[in-house]
Amino acid sequence: MGDNATRPHVPWLFDLGQEDSNWVMTSSFIILTMQTGFGLLESGCVSLKNGVNIMMKNVVDVVFGGLTYWAFGFGLSFGRSPLNTPFYALGDFMLDPDFEDELMGPMFAAFLFQLSFATTATTIVSGAMAERCNFKAYCLFSLINTIVYCIPAGWVWGEHGFLFNLGVVDIAGSGPVHLVGGTSAFTAALMLGPRLGRYLNGNDPLPLGSPVNAIMGLFVLWWGWLAFNSGSTYGVTGAKWQYAATAAVLTLLASFGGGSVGLLYSGLTRAGYFDIMDLINGVLGALVSITAGCFLYRTYEAVLVGAIGATIACTTMPYFDKMGVDDPVGASSVHGLASMWGVLAVGLFAEDPKPLTTTGGRKGLFKGGGWELLGVQALSVLCLTVWAMVSTAIILMVVNWIIPIRMTEIEELLGADYSEHRIMQGGHIGVSRAVSALRPYHEMDPIGRTGTNPGHNAYLELYVKEKQKEIETTRDEVKINLSQPFKKSFSGKMRNPLNLRRPESALSTMRNNNNNRNERPNDQNEAENATSGAFSSIPTISINTDYYPRYAWLD
Repeated sequence: MGDNATRPHVPWLFDLGQEDSNWVMTSSFIILTMQTGFGLLESGCVSLKNGVNIMMKNVVDVVFGGLTYWAFGFGLSFGRSPLNTPFYALGDFMLDPDFEDELMGPMFAAFLFQLSFATTATTIVSGAMAERCNFKAYCLFSLINTIVYCIPAGWVWGEHGFLFNLGVVDIAGSGPVHLVGGTSAFTAALMLGPRLGRYLNGNDPLPLGSPVNAIMGLFVLWWGWLAFNSGSTYGVTGAKWQYAATAAVLTLLASFGGGSVGLLYSGLTRAGYFDIMDLINGVLGALVSITAGCFLYRTYEAVLVGAIGATIACTTMPYFDKMGVDDPVGASSVHGLASMWGVLAVGLFAEDPKPLTTTGGRKGLFKGGGWELLGVQALSVLCLTVWAMVSTAIILMVVNWIIPIRMTEIEELLGADYSEHRIMQGGHIGVSRAVSALRPYHEMDPIGRTGTNPGHNAYLELYVKEKQKEIETTRDEVKINLSQPFKKSFSGKMRNPLNLRRPESALSTMRNNNNNRNERPNDQNEAENATSGAFSSIPTISINTDYYPRYAWLD
């Protein structure tokens, strides 16, 4: 008992054994693959001339977002210090525990898991800013945007956080990750303004750049979400493994309900055809909704929670366009509004997952738990929404003061791939048309098409010129030799200068064929046979008899 009294307090975040740490680390690795899913989905939703730019932004989110999360983000969320307040933590900046520290492994495992969440929250914003955001400005935004996630993450999951101490329940981040990311996406899209010409032809969705990429992105996100939710049991020891399995099944069931709603909505509203984005956003809206209470529901309740989340995501997207908020990937609806429902759903349907202390022994309103849990969940939605909107607006204004965050009109028309990364993929008619239209008025740098090898093209031109020169030289030598008189060979037989045998019958045939060349343009086999021996050593580019000139000695 004395040992327990003197033992330093270990935050729940670092209370990990070897087996639980392995589970958390493996889940983190899988969650990081969701960056691939976001990249594919977002690049599939934008025009082809901006696809590379979207992928670059996703890389930047991991690189700069990860760097700043290590430098100060993790410390602001979960730092251990007597200076901690209910609104932020201090300590463990530039995380680097000593090798002798018994918490070194758990701390690194916890950091890795939270890092995967932080980069996801930042990536959500990139899709809403697509096709008109300056890349340099976005890099600076990504560097600073960590603070938008790490402060509310501390409120919800840090032992110092005021929402944590009020008893908020958010297992895998419907609030800190998706609500914060979706609200930031809405704020960024609102401040950036719509893409050029977005609403000139009405509010209908623009054509997808790559529907296949978008669907592939959905599958990768689907896979990653299983680790996102199951990994949030924070281990598999004791009863945790049972709820990890429960989280995986409920996550899938919710997505099944959401996908069904997406298909139904599309079939009823699209005049008989099925829109890809309705299906994608239906599934994603359901996944976002189930995240907060991923192992707190009954199976049929999980289907219901997912179906309602999908309904919110699909039906609200057109209203953002009517408001003039141009969100190319629908992050404001899918991650913003659907996550609000996900956080509130915990206050309605949550069970008490004994023996775990996830809900502190409380239940949702529909399970006889009263209004307390629902009230705390609603307060969480309000606080996270206001924080994300205000902080994102301030960061964007600061970034815009340093680097204009909106691309110029010329850059946007040319596409970010061309203007930001000097990439022009073959077949991009929109880029070629923009270049042709703008070149008379603006200086354009020459850019090779992606997938070509300019060195090979230049070498091939030199090669052809050299071979043509050899042909001309050989042709001149033949003319000179043919102009000399015929001589007798040592055998007493007449031979031409090239030592070709030319019986009289063959000569007659060649003369007749040559005289009738214009009358019989397709009958050229005899002439080819007669000259094949003479010119077999001459390098040629193509087998075309019209290429060879008529020689005097054949007449």
